[in-house]
Amino acid sequence: MSTRTFGSRILAAVGDPRQPGPATTPGQDAVTAATSAWLIGGLMTDAWAHSNVPELESFFTPWHAAFYGGFLATAVWVLWLVGRNLRAGLRGFAAVPTGYRATVIALMVFTVSGLADMTWHLVFGIEETINILFSPSHLGLAASMFIIVTSPVRSALARPDLPAAPPFRMLWPALLAAGLAAALVMLFLGYGNAAVRTSGYIVGVFSSTDFPLVDLQASDLVITNLVLIIPLLYLARRWRLPFGAALLAMVPTVILSGAESSLRNSTILWTFVAAAVLVDLLLALLRPSGDRRAMYQVFAALAPLLTWALYFAVASWRIGALPGVVELWTGAPVVAALLGWLLAALLLPPRSPARQ
Repeated sequence: MSTRTFGSRILAAVGDPRQPGPATTPGQDAVTAATSAWLIGGLMTDAWAHSNVPELESFFTPWHAAFYGGFLATAVWVLWLVGRNLRAGLRGFAAVPTGYRATVIALMVFTVSGLADMTWHLVFGIEETINILFSPSHLGLAASMFIIVTSPVRSALARPDLPAAPPFRMLWPALLAAGLAAALVMLFLGYGNAAVRTSGYIVGVFSSTDFPLVDLQASDLVITNLVLIIPLLYLARRWRLPFGAALLAMVPTVILSGAESSLRNSTILWTFVAAAVLVDLLLALLRPSGDRRAMYQVFAALAPLLTWALYFAVASWRIGALPGVVELWTGAPVVAALLGWLLAALLLPPRSPARQ
């Protein structure tokens, strides 16, 4: 049998990967978002356990059960969608819904990474400090989870029936998926999470220029700023986001931060919730989108500026004093704004003039 004939038979069996599969409905994407929330929620409980349960020495814990239960629910749902299309007569790639092909591969990667994680723990023990964020098996889980939970985003981007300014009821699965993905990224960048700090810590650290605390906190602010703003800027390139988009995209990271800090920093957590509402008001006022590039850039700068100005204002109010180094607490929100503006320039560059 020639290589060409063999390849033709394989292509006939699996279909042309360049052809899109059937579209999912917003309701089906909502189920994916809900099971993904279970998956990431289970991961958050596991993160809480690693931060608060001393001498955690077993792989088989209630928190791992919740985490892997969320994965099982998500996997069963995605495979059911594929199976339904197979029963309808579709074959190969054609049976996988649009936006879910990478998800099917990620489910397999997650399974292999989960088995590797169990083996890793049995051989090397349970990580208890920052090394948990660098374990190869954990990074395999993280990468595959990111692809899994963002399935509704890819599905929505490929759906032609979504208008330029979709209502919240049509877009919320993609918004929640983007927020869950941001929380996942923030978990694995937990050494740079400014949302886990208390008001006293914030005011105290920014009252001094002593290395390394102020350097680390400034880095935390930059990392957290990027994680919070990127999902909104990414989605706003395609759609004019509805009111509530910022709240849904930012709250998963707030919940994660609360789990990691055991709510010791509740004032700061509520500050980020309030900031999300302010960002939603900015979305309604500026209506940033891919066809409103100037407003897109203004939003990208103002949203971080308001968020971090509020961060310092509330921390100072809670303690009853401003941070001692004026340049730090006044300049940090400006740095965040400039980074947002830079991201906007990168994500939505000027259109190239048509060639003559």
